[in-house]
Amino acid sequence: MRENLDIRTFIIVDNMQPQYAAITGTVARGDIPLAGMSELYIELAPGSGVYNLLDAALKQTNAKPGFQMVEREYGEIELHSYSHEDIKQAGQVILDVCGFDIKDRMKPKVVSQQIISNIDPYQAQLVNRDGRLGSILVPGESLFIMEVEPAAYISIAVNEAEKNAQIKIITFDPVGRFGRMYISGKEAEVRSARDAALAAIENVEGR
Repeated sequence: MRENLDIRTFIIVDNMQPQYAAITGTVARGDIPLAGMSELYIELAPGSGVYNLLDAALKQTNAKPGFQMVEREYGEIELHSYSHEDIKQAGQVILDVCGFDIKDRMKPKVVSQQIISNIDPYQAQLVNRDGRLGSILVPGESLFIMEVEPAAYISIAVNEAEKNAQIKIITFDPVGRFGRMYISGKEAEVRSARDAALAAIENVEGR
């Protein structure tokens, strides 16, 4: 199967944080992920490869699927469980089916990142209207926006940001060419969240 398959994203989120899990649950089409679970997120090309890979993981492990998605360019799989071992096993099953090692995944890169301090009420309203899945952005807060490629790696960046700072997740999008996250809060907390998110991306090894 390896010949035509490209593992763009392969990431394990070890402990889903409350906001991250809640937002992920709003778009899950299968089993609902909950805070405290571990999660496997995979993005690959061609997208139709998700069907065979998810089939293998479900038949050989106890991990539960949140979704299998085939969009314009790529396919994505999400699996979760309260057992971290279930998720590690599901990931290994998928790698074995592909004939890949984890080092064959793409290494993510940060495409852009910015902090907007003391956000204006008008801009806050525009952000809140633009596909928000999480909290409300309040005027006067600081807003951190980050884009990564491949897109699905934004999942671990968001989760680590929440784990390491007192922030609100406004929204995040792990689908498409670029993954994007929007988080807000006090300036110092937003900067701590930014540092955690950037470190999470930098620490992922790959090709």
